Amino acid sequence: MGFQGVSFYEIAAAHPDRPAFLSDAGTVSYGELHADVNRISHALRALGLEPGDAMATVLGNRAEFLAVLLAAMQSGVYLVPVSRHLTAPEIGYILSDSGSKVVVTEAAFADAVTAAAAEAAVKPEGRVSIDPAEGFERLDAVLEGRPADPPDERRMGSVMLYTSGTTGRPKGVRRPLLDFPPELAMAVLRETLARNLEIEPGDEVHLAVGPLYHSAPCVHALLSLNLGHAVVVGDHFEPERTLELIERYGVTNAFMVPTMFHRMLGLPAEVRGRHDLSSLRQVYHSAAPIPVETKRRMLDWWGPVLYEYYGSTESGPVVVARPREWLEHPGTVGRPVEGVEIKIFDESGAELPPGEPGLIYARGQAGFEYHRDPDKTAASMIGDFYTPGDIGHLDEDGWLYMSDRRTDLIITGGVNIYPAEIEAALLQHPAVADVAVIGVPDEDWGQSAVALVEPAPGSEQGEALADELLAHCATLLARLKHPRRIEFRDSLPRTPSGKLSRRRVREGYLREQREQGESS
Repeated sequence: MGFQGVSFYEIAAAHPDRPAFLSDAGTVSYGELHADVNRISHALRALGLEPGDAMATVLGNRAEFLAVLLAAMQSGVYLVPVSRHLTAPEIGYILSDSGSKVVVTEAAFADAVTAAAAEAAVKPEGRVSIDPAEGFERLDAVLEGRPADPPDERRMGSVMLYTSGTTGRPKGVRRPLLDFPPELAMAVLRETLARNLEIEPGDEVHLAVGPLYHSAPCVHALLSLNLGHAVVVGDHFEPERTLELIERYGVTNAFMVPTMFHRMLGLPAEVRGRHDLSSLRQVYHSAAPIPVETKRRMLDWWGPVLYEYYGSTESGPVVVARPREWLEHPGTVGRPVEGVEIKIFDESGAELPPGEPGLIYARGQAGFEYHRDPDKTAASMIGDFYTPGDIGHLDEDGWLYMSDRRTDLIITGGVNIYPAEIEAALLQHPAVADVAVIGVPDEDWGQSAVALVEPAPGSEQGEALADELLAHCATLLARLKHPRRIEFRDSLPRTPSGKLSRRRVREGYLREQREQGESS
């Protein structure tokens, strides 16, 4: 079905009956969503928000998040999506640091947000909840009587995401606001991302199953609504439930992370085989390295639909590997997208030749700054090249291969060990549900690698399994890369986006070791 418009706002005006959201509760049309977006925009102005101001959300995965986002994007406002998993002091810091005048939440998180809003001095009228919550204005009440027509003087807003960082408090990634209506910016988003990711406008269905307060899930959902796609918002990731959603709604594209793939591959074969996934055309993944064997198994199961890219909150996607390209270059995260240049530098800032691992730098992406931290902004740059702190190398043909985070690198006996490589090997064993490899102090070697393994259901943890896993490593890794110790955990802490914070795992492990030493 053809339709006019290069942005959500134009599509909604020209084709109000197109489905925007699909769910068990029914369908919300583009026209209905557009009316809500306009009412929210008028309400934001009434709450005192002016272009350049900031507002925050602390929401679960729900359609209202996208409505608020689209309102901010035509109101010249910075939207700050905050993780619902943070504590009150952590939320309070982000509200205060960003200068958010309004926070939109829901009853489930109201207690933490109440304390956070008080700490950040958010005025009572600026505290809004989707559902009833003490001390918050109901969103329905805030919108009552607001016009469904677009506001006057529409101009482009922006999303200001806070990066988790490796040390210190998170920093907001802030981009300059441009004084033109959102249609122009959305057209650029559509053209650049759609071209690089081979996704088209039309009667497609996007599954948003990752947390929308994270960069990639948020951008993919926003992109889908600017392509005229319908969106299915999953409230959380659960392996079989995800397969059910794909089949039920005929999902054609989605964004996922490697952990989700591993969890779905862990389902019994009869469960994987009972769902029709033939509607899938593009499944995008990023956020963490994916073991080659895991990706091969997914391609065998789902077909050539996996599009991998590498980037960051600061840069956006800078390289992409389409399915056919990855099959020709297994393990790559891609080649630079149009207009982007990649270089590898060592710690002194010298450029490294193909094959040599070092810090990945890119230029050609949209500009940014760390909010209120010019020193951090400057430290991440060499000239106009930016690095997120990841280690990788280029091959002779310009394909990028990612090794690990600089902060996760293990140096043992003067040799660099990349935890992701050991994790990829261990994840090939059927008894491993999840694994984190960390570097711990070692008097002889400087550091040694310890693997913390979450056993798959039905696998008995213990010395026999540890020996079996070490034997498994012997077939895949040089001996110097073998973990010195394998220990077992009931679960490993991952963020909802699938990222593993090895720093937190390492700190927890070392704390356990100290406590055990003190008690012995």
